[in-house]
Amino acid sequence: MDNHITKFSKFTILPLLLFVIIFLGSGIYFKSIGVDYAFYQVPAPIAIIPAIVLAFLLNRGSVSSGVETFVKGIGHNNIITMCLIYLLAGAFSSVASASGGVDAVVNAGLSLIPSSFLLPGIFIISGVVATAMGTSMGTIGAIAPIAYAVSVKAGIDVTVMAGAVLSGAMFGDNLSIISDTTIAATRSQGCNMRDKFKENFNMSLIAAIVTILVLIFLAPTPQALEVKSYDSLLVIPYFFILVLAILGVNVFVVLFSGILLAGGIGMLGDYTFLAFTKDIYKGFSSMQEIFLLSLLIGGLSEFIKVGGGLEVISLGIQKITKKVGKWNQYIADQLGISLLVSLTNLCVANNTVSIIVVGPIAKKLAIAGEISGKRSASLLDIFSCITQGLLPYGAQALLLGASFKLTPVDIVTNSYYCLILIFVSLLFVFFRKS
Repeated sequence: MDNHITKFSKFTILPLLLFVIIFLGSGIYFKSIGVDYAFYQVPAPIAIIPAIVLAFLLNRGSVSSGVETFVKGIGHNNIITMCLIYLLAGAFSSVASASGGVDAVVNAGLSLIPSSFLLPGIFIISGVVATAMGTSMGTIGAIAPIAYAVSVKAGIDVTVMAGAVLSGAMFGDNLSIISDTTIAATRSQGCNMRDKFKENFNMSLIAAIVTILVLIFLAPTPQALEVKSYDSLLVIPYFFILVLAILGVNVFVVLFSGILLAGGIGMLGDYTFLAFTKDIYKGFSSMQEIFLLSLLIGGLSEFIKVGGGLEVISLGIQKITKKVGKWNQYIADQLGISLLVSLTNLCVANNTVSIIVVGPIAKKLAIAGEISGKRSASLLDIFSCITQGLLPYGAQALLLGASFKLTPVDIVTNSYYCLILIFVSLLFVFFRKS
């Protein structure tokens, strides 16, 4: 860590706390009085503005230096990458829906999968796609429109279905060898990806199996569903995306190709090129809120990082692990790594960034506790993904919220895989050495 810690550093965390209070507080209030779409009454990009103003006021440099810090955070590679995925995911969803692809896939799925297995089926598909693509965001962008339409058609609670998609996406992203989180975790801890994958797989597989059983239990009572006829050609864009994802093709290529293919097949019928261009822009526009919020969160998190707020958290955890370590240093340092990356992820709302930020400190904790590199890398990846999958203001929950027309809180409270993985991972920490 290169930041210089001062007595003032702990105050740099206040803007984030203010945003969380405004965003979650207003949503909880409006929900308590029965207002529909409670968390959208105060748009998130507006709720974060007071926090940004506070960050500028707490910034000890000039206004110009504050602007530079803010813009640097906005322009972070991970932030821009997420925003581009938002745009392509929105465009694909819009074009595929307008050209009839969503309806075709829904009816195809309903004709092949019993209603009692739709929920675990969506979880497994999301997991496979995320593992192949290495991104939970790209997976959600591709799967969410299908899952939403299936849930409505089959009478499945949309909140549970959204949770199944989120669970599968985080499961696959956590395991993927080409995921940014895997790359960041293995590089910072000095282990190879295959060893980290094996270490992760032991924990993730157990959590996935339990999740599947829960989803089977939550599935609606099998019922006779009316399956309409569909054009098999309209299913091809989704099948094409799944194949590319399994082959490990870049997420941008996957989504861009899906947009072109969905539009091209649609134009074989009565879908016009002019409608195609308008639907692409419509898809871009549908991602406006999440696009803006991601940029603003990126800028805000940079203030916290530069001000030393993240280091304050890190050093505090190190002090705690030393005290707990009198009982068992090996377990204490594992818990320290897990807590460190989780708290950092709460601040930056990005699992990859959180791993990059705390990686060096996690390595020190691993050495002190004689923890293998594959175990420390696995803990960094697992607990950052758990936190990201349970964040109401995380990109994944916000994207699913926009796709399913739900509040982020409704979605994360149904992210059963992430909730189950907490307990499974802690069992491994306490009872199994790497």
